Amino acid sequence: MNLDTCLSHLPRAYPGPGGAVAVLRGSEVLARHAWGYANAERRIPFTPASLFRVCSITKQFTCAAMLDAFPDPALLDGDVRAMLPGLAGLVPGALHLAHNQSGLRDYWAVAMLHGSPVEAPFGDAEAARVLRGTTSLHFAPGSRYSYVNQNFRILSDILAARAGRDFATLLRERVLHPAGMGSAILAADTRALPDGSEGYEGNVASGFRPAENRILWTGDAGLAASLDDMIAWERFIDTTRDAPDGLYRRLSAPVHFADGAPAPYGFGLGRGEEFGRAITGHGGALRGWRSHRLHMAAERLSVVVLFNHFGDAASAALDLLAAALGESRPTPEPRPALPTWLGAYRDPESGLAVRFDATQDGRVRLRFGHGPEMLEPAEDGSAGNGRTQVFPRDGTLIMARPQENFSTTLQPAPLGQSGSIGGQYRCAELDATLTITEAGGVAYGGFGGFLGQGRMELLEPIAQDLWALPCPRALDHTPPGDWTLDITRDAGGAATGITLGCWLARGLRYQRV
Repeated sequence: MNLDTCLSHLPRAYPGPGGAVAVLRGSEVLARHAWGYANAERRIPFTPASLFRVCSITKQFTCAAMLDAFPDPALLDGDVRAMLPGLAGLVPGALHLAHNQSGLRDYWAVAMLHGSPVEAPFGDAEAARVLRGTTSLHFAPGSRYSYVNQNFRILSDILAARAGRDFATLLRERVLHPAGMGSAILAADTRALPDGSEGYEGNVASGFRPAENRILWTGDAGLAASLDDMIAWERFIDTTRDAPDGLYRRLSAPVHFADGAPAPYGFGLGRGEEFGRAITGHGGALRGWRSHRLHMAAERLSVVVLFNHFGDAASAALDLLAAALGESRPTPEPRPALPTWLGAYRDPESGLAVRFDATQDGRVRLRFGHGPEMLEPAEDGSAGNGRTQVFPRDGTLIMARPQENFSTTLQPAPLGQSGSIGGQYRCAELDATLTITEAGGVAYGGFGGFLGQGRMELLEPIAQDLWALPCPRALDHTPPGDWTLDITRDAGGAATGITLGCWLARGLRYQRV
C-alpha cells in the first residue's frame, strides 16, 4: 500500500470524530493530513493547527528540559529524595525516574486505592499527598521497569523549583521555542483546551460523546501541541541529528538496568525495532485522546498520529511507517495448537495472579500486566509476542518479560473454593480501606480513602483464596489492570488479611479490621 492509499484508508480503518497525521523523511514533509472534527458539537474542523493533548509524549519533552538544564541529571538526586520524605531505605535517583526504573507505585493506580471516583479532580494537593505517603518501593531502583507517571511529575516539579519559574515557562524556553513549536503549551488542566478541541469516548456502534477529565498534569502528560508543532519537533530532531550534544541524540542514547542488561525505555522514549530497523518513540493517551509518534533514525523517517477518540494510534503509525518504507505489515500465519499449560498461576515475586486462556482466533490471552496481552502459540509449546515469552522448562512454566528485566517461574494457583472473605480491610501504609461484601452469595469489593469511596465491583474468583477486583475505568486513560487479592487465613480458616496489587502498584498489605 502506498502512502496516498494508506492516508485515504485511515479515517475508515480508525473511525472517530477526527484525526491528523504526518510523515516526514528528513525535514521533508511527505504527508500532512487532517480530517473530521476537533469538536463535533461546535463543528470545529480538525486541522493541522488544532491543539491536541499528546499526553505521555510529554515525558520526552520533560527529559529534554532536564538534560538541557542539567547535563548530569545525578545532580538532582538530592532533590528527588526531598520530594519523597516518607521513603525509608533506598531512594531512586533522577535517572531512575527518567528511565521508569524508580520502583515507585504509579500514583494514578494508588489513587484508585484511595477511593477516587473515575472522573474526580486530581490536582496538586492530591498528587502531593500521594507522594508524601510513599513509604516503600515495589522493587529496588534500577532493577526493573514499571511505568510510573509521577516519575516525570517529580522531575518537572524539581526543575521548576530549581529555576524559580513554573514548568510551563521552563519547557517553553528550553525546548518548545528552540524546536519551533510555536503553538505548543503546557495545558495542565485536562478539562478543556483553549481552542475548543475535544476528546471523545465511545465507538461507532454506541456513538461518541465528549470525554470528561479532571486531572491536573505537568511533566508527566501535560503538553498540548498541534500537528504542525509535532512536525516542527520531528524537523528539529533531524536537523540536530549529528550534533554531539543534540537533545534527541541524548534522549535516545542506550540505557541499561543496574545489572547491565539493556533497557528498552529511557528518557521518556521507548526503544524497539520495526521492519528490521531501530525505532524510538512513545504513545500518549487520556480518556478521549490517543496519539503516537515514532522515529526511524536510519531512514531519517518520522511518523505522527493524533486521534481525538479511542482509535489505535500505534497501529495507525505502523501502517504509515510501512507505507513510507514500501513494506507490508506481517500477516498472521496459520497457528499451531494451543499450549497445554493454560490456566491460573501466581507470580511469587510480585504476588500477582497470572491467567492464560484461549481466544476465538487461536491465540493465548495473558492477564497480568497493565492490560490483557495476546500471545502467539508456537510449535514448541511456548507462546509470545515479542515483549512477553512463556515457555515450559523442566516441568515448570517460565514467563520472561525482558523489557522489564523480569523473569519468573510461575506457581500453579490451587484449585478449589474459597471460604468467606467478607469484611473491611485496612492498609496501614496507605491509610486506605478495602470493603468486601458477600450479599446474596456474591462477592463485591470497593476501595476507600482520602479521595472518597470507589465503586463496588463484582469480584472474579481465580483460584482458592485468589481473586481479581476488576478496574474497568480509572483516572488515567486505561485501568491499571485487575487488582489481585491474595487472601491469608488464620488456623481457624478465617480471612485475616489480603496482599493486594497490580503491575503498576504491587505488594500492598491489608489487614482485616
